Amino acid sequence: MYCEFFGFNEKPFTITPNPHFVYLSNIHREAFARLLYGVDSHAGFITLTGEVGTGKTTLLRTLMAHLDQEKYRNALILNSHLTRVQLLSNICSEFEIEVKHKNSAGYLDALNRFLLDQNIQGKTVVLVIDEAQNLKPDVLEQVRLISNLETERDKLVQIILAGQPEFDDILNRHDLRQLNQRITIRCNLSPMDFADTSEYVRHRLKLAGGRNPEIFSKEAVKKIFRFSKGFPRLINVVCEQALVMAWTEESPVVSPSMASIVIAEAQTASDDSWLWRHITAWYRKGKRRIL
Repeated sequence: MYCEFFGFNEKPFTITPNPHFVYLSNIHREAFARLLYGVDSHAGFITLTGEVGTGKTTLLRTLMAHLDQEKYRNALILNSHLTRVQLLSNICSEFEIEVKHKNSAGYLDALNRFLLDQNIQGKTVVLVIDEAQNLKPDVLEQVRLISNLETERDKLVQIILAGQPEFDDILNRHDLRQLNQRITIRCNLSPMDFADTSEYVRHRLKLAGGRNPEIFSKEAVKKIFRFSKGFPRLINVVCEQALVMAWTEESPVVSPSMASIVIAEAQTASDDSWLWRHITAWYRKGKRRIL
């Protein structure tokens, strides 16, 4: 819709995790470095926690894209509402492992043979499980048992568990103490500050091919920061709608008043329908004026 107007090659503020648009703030850069160190040092268990919308999934996808496919085999499990057998099945499926006997023992045996083969080839296997706070205790115990697959010298699989802050509370349960004690590296994502938020907005505009990196006025960015509190997902939602509004107004910049209107709508929205409702309203308004 507005891409041609602003000269974008693609939308700069989609909420889907896209490593192409990744911006490593100071917090994200530190977490990325710790994740990479944990994988390369064969730490075994690594956790990544952060509130909803802080960019955990994007960071994980960026990490996986960064790993050289000649040296690593990785898999990302996004659906964490699984039983023990379903988890094992999904892991084998993601690694494209052929399994003869589709039961717990069959999956574990096939996985073990795969890990040993990758180890012989000199490859590091990385398993990432997102939304880990949804895993039931018995499934988390299964994850711990997977980590028991090892040689005399090394862990055969590096496991990253990513989840919301309550995942730390889950790990502190008495019945999960064995798993908790095995976690050697812990990373936490917090929201961005104003400086990083401003650079984040400019960064995404530039990568999208925009001709003007200052489409958002400084005051507009301040308003967006105060509303979003530095959470990337909220920044994306508001910036996307602000660009739509600027387009319908035929304005080359997003003014503070435009940012205020979009933010007010987001704050008072009671369901997801507000997004489409107001895109449609602004679009029709712009078309009427153009015609």
